[in-house]
Amino acid sequence: MSVAAAALHRLGVIGGHSLLGSAWGLDATRADVRAGSTTVTVFEGEHHVLLQRHGADHYTPAHLVDHVANLRALVTCGCDRVLALSSVGGLHPELGVGTILAPDDFVALDSTVTVHDDARGHIVPRFDSVWRPRVLAAVADAGVDVRDGGVYWQARGPRFETPAEIRFIAQFADVVGMTAASEAIVAQELGVPYAVVCVVDNLANGVGGDPLTYEEFEAGKRATRETVLAMLDHVVPVLAR
Repeated sequence: MSVAAAALHRLGVIGGHSLLGSAWGLDATRADVRAGSTTVTVFEGEHHVLLQRHGADHYTPAHLVDHVANLRALVTCGCDRVLALSSVGGLHPELGVGTILAPDDFVALDSTVTVHDDARGHIVPRFDSVWRPRVLAAVADAGVDVRDGGVYWQARGPRFETPAEIRFIAQFADVVGMTAASEAIVAQELGVPYAVVCVVDNLANGVGGDPLTYEEFEAGKRATRETVLAMLDHVVPVLAR
């Protein structure tokens, strides 16, 4: 990556399950970026850079995603803010498939991810309080019914949760996923404002009455994909300015 590219002020876009298998952003220029000892594939547009958190060519399950390498690659590409998309399970019946939510807090008790090996890792974690309202406004301006606020619970994965685990988690959170909290922590340590827009692709196991199946999860992802792609078409040019 050239020094000129690194000096750019670009928007980083991190896509999750909702973008897997879609062509959004893949007409941009593919680049393999060195991030420490790891190579990360990104797709560079004029003012934004797309990164598939689960990999561009081979699927990487949530517990093996290298968040530090991913975020460092975006920084190398000149990204100074990040919009992330996250497929999640709704923890309450009213948060059904198709719900879009921009959480303002998270629980990630199992996450030990950090950029540092010294006292710099003692941060007070958060979603960025200035960048998140900008993202929220852009999504709302796209005509999307987005919920402002809520708690994201990060599970370790790769398995889904048991009904008993979901009953416990639902006392404290609104949606459950496997990646966004770790991304937020790494982004904060690197000084990059980060906000996530969560898309409910399924009711969490037991919330809908019947046991969750992987087929149901995939069906929910397909059902919400067009909404997500249309949202990106509007939001990315606005936030990339």
